[in-house]
Amino acid sequence: MDTEAQPTERDRSSRPSEAEDTSDPRGPEGRSRFALVSRISEWLPGGRITLTLLVCLLFLLLLSTFVLQPFQIPSGSMERGLRIGDRVLVNKLAYRFGAQPRRGDVVVFDGTGYFGDADYIKRVVGVGGDHVVCCDKEGSIQVNGRSVDESAFLYPGDGPSSVSFDVVVPEGTLFVLGDHRSASSDSRDHLGSPGGGMIPVDDVVGRADWIVWPTAHWTRLERPDAYARVPAADDGWSAPEAIGPKEADGAHG
Repeated sequence: MDTEAQPTERDRSSRPSEAEDTSDPRGPEGRSRFALVSRISEWLPGGRITLTLLVCLLFLLLLSTFVLQPFQIPSGSMERGLRIGDRVLVNKLAYRFGAQPRRGDVVVFDGTGYFGDADYIKRVVGVGGDHVVCCDKEGSIQVNGRSVDESAFLYPGDGPSSVSFDVVVPEGTLFVLGDHRSASSDSRDHLGSPGGGMIPVDDVVGRADWIVWPTAHWTRLERPDAYARVPAADDGWSAPEAIGPKEADGAHG
C-alpha cells in the first residue's frame, strides 16, 4: 500500500478571511497617537515640518532649562582661558543630587544682590570652611595653609592679587576669583558688600565644562591640579603668615 502522504486541497470556504489574517501592529494606542499627530499636523501651517520644528524647539528649551545652557563671555576677566565672545556650555546638573562645587571649578552664578544684577563666571578658590589668604612671602595665595601655584591659568603678567585679604569662607558659600586678576571684579572687591564677597552655593547656575564657540577654541575645561593638595578645612593646619597691603602691592608690581 502506498503510504506516501498525498497533497489535499482544503475547502476554500474554510480559509480565514483576508481581514482576519492582517492586523495593525501599532495597536489601538498607536493608531490613536498617529491620528492625533495627523490632526495637529493638519491644523498647523506647514504641517509636519512645522510640528517637527516645534518639537525640536521644545526639546532645546527643556535641555537649556534643566541640563545644559550656553553662556557668552562678556569680558576679559577669565582670560587667558576664556576670551571675550567665547561661548561656554554650562552643566546645570553638575551640583545637583548632592554634589558640591570644588576648588578650581569654573562656575556661572547669579550675582544679584552680591556682585550685580547679572550672571557671572569665575573660578572657585575657596569653599565653605576654607581659610584663604593672600599673599604669602612668595606672593602666592594660600588655602588652608597650602600655597597654590596658579601659574597654569593666571593671565600672563598677572600676580595672584594686588591687594591682600584674609578670609574664612562661611559654610554654604564660595570665594571666587577671575583668572585675569587685574581685570576682574570678584570676591576681593566685594568683601565689604552684603555677603562679604561670598557667593551662596544655591546661586550657582552650574559648572562651565566646555568652550563650544568659536570652533577653533573648542575645548573641555578641566579642573587644574593646583588645588589637589589643599587640605580640607578641618584637617588641621596653622594659619600662614600674611604680608601687608603695601608689601603685596610691591610683590606684584
